[in-house]
Amino acid sequence: MSNMVKIAMTSDLSPGTGTTIEMEDQSIALFNVEGNFYAIADTCTHRGGSLGEGRLNGDIVTCPKHGAHFNVKTGEVTFPPARFGVKTFPVTIEGDDVLITLD
Repeated sequence: MSNMVKIAMTSDLSPGTGTTIEMEDQSIALFNVEGNFYAIADTCTHRGGSLGEGRLNGDIVTCPKHGAHFNVKTGEVTFPPARFGVKTFPVTIEGDDVLITLD
């Protein structure tokens, strides 16, 4: 069953930044890409680095541990060493609230 939850306020993240949020026993990386918000699983599939702590360049986040790149819109790996993508979460903006859908 899907569950929509508030994860942040739009004012919490400036464009070009990301953060990690713990929500219902999950670590979620939230990013602001030119005013659009995207949420992915926070844990890199290579060796467990925090993607929310990574460097964001456009819609690509670089894992701070070993440099794997992930597209924050799709969760796909765009540069190794990671071989597998990460889960994405649908994001909805209601007023100033950033909501994500958890399953």
